[in-house]
Amino acid sequence: MQRPASLRTLLDAPGIVSAPGAPDSLTARLVQAAGFPAVYMTGFGATAGRLGTPDIGLLSQTEMTEHARNMTRAVTIPVIADADTGYGGPSNIERTVREYVQAGVAAIHLEDQIAPKRCGQMAGIRLMDAAENVRRLRCAVEARGDDDLLVIGRTDALPAAGVTEAVRRAHAYQEAGVDLVFVDGIKHIHEVEAVAEAVEGPKVVSLVDGNETTRLTAQDLTDLGFSVVLYAVTTLFTATRAVADALGHLKAAGTPLGGPAQHTYGEFTELVDLAHHQDLDQRFGA
Repeated sequence: MQRPASLRTLLDAPGIVSAPGAPDSLTARLVQAAGFPAVYMTGFGATAGRLGTPDIGLLSQTEMTEHARNMTRAVTIPVIADADTGYGGPSNIERTVREYVQAGVAAIHLEDQIAPKRCGQMAGIRLMDAAENVRRLRCAVEARGDDDLLVIGRTDALPAAGVTEAVRRAHAYQEAGVDLVFVDGIKHIHEVEAVAEAVEGPKVVSLVDGNETTRLTAQDLTDLGFSVVLYAVTTLFTATRAVADALGHLKAAGTPLGGPAQHTYGEFTELVDLAHHQDLDQRFGA
């Protein structure tokens, strides 16, 4: 089954689709190995992993779609990908959609910020005119043609202009023909509840570690009517903390022995599927 169709099947089933964020293909493999049905290609994580910088719009369309191709090659579960603002005008949006289709992702989300864009949790977000973004989303929906890519209309209006404007934009983006809407920048449980109550139909929520929203379980979010939950930074923040702890121990002790828990060499080679490549070499190598 093609991955967009697989994601649509998940969305049609009872419950919520939980998609942990992966900053890279190796983490995406870990998400799949843990049994999650989908993985989120987070722009926040991609920017941090590739550039070591904050998510302020520094990665180009080419870099993001290459990142997506690598991730879809690494896993078989659907990949939901960050497509930022579409990287330009209507022609850029059309190309962005076609590039992500060719990369094999199941869904993309497009946001309504103007440059320089910001992570939805940051201050300083500036919004595009809602009517203009409706036209851009219609362009994206048309650009997918006969392909089954899901288009998610994301608004960053909540932190920039309040919940009323965020809800208004979510409704407008639904009317533009997107498959799901996504109000980003949520930090509080009452904001999750407000969006759930005011926005009907398929919708996405993102829970960011450090916010009180992480007290909500997947079942809570299902009961509130959300279709997809993204855990955008859980794996990234856990990984960087673990690496920092391991390096701190190594520096202090002069040896990795006694440091934080690690994968064994054998566990790691299983994760990256070394056996498959050894088999190829055995059968076809010199």
